[in-house]
Amino acid sequence: MLRLKKNPELSDFQEYVRQMVRERCFDIGNVPQKFMLLMEECGEMAKAARKAAKIHSDKNSKQFDLAHEAADVFIYLLDICNYFGIDLEKAFRDKEEINKTRKWE
Repeated sequence: MLRLKKNPELSDFQEYVRQMVRERCFDIGNVPQKFMLLMEECGEMAKAARKAAKIHSDKNSKQFDLAHEAADVFIYLLDICNYFGIDLEKAFRDKEEINKTRKWE
């Protein structure tokens, strides 16, 4: 049974997604499929954000919950990182060290 710690770290989320993908038989997709699913969820998140910001959109379109769509994007991102063996927390920390040395104008 899937369980997430009470106060999880990013690595705990990443391991949870790894187990969830196996348990729910979502691990049969290839890289293009994973990226298409991620992009689909990004689109749903964008649509939810537009509605939340009261930016005009088709009143007949499906309603999306912004928080749920953000979670879906996070799940697919972690799944892709797991596929490629990326420790996302380490990647974030390493990249942020590089970003700290850049000039932002």
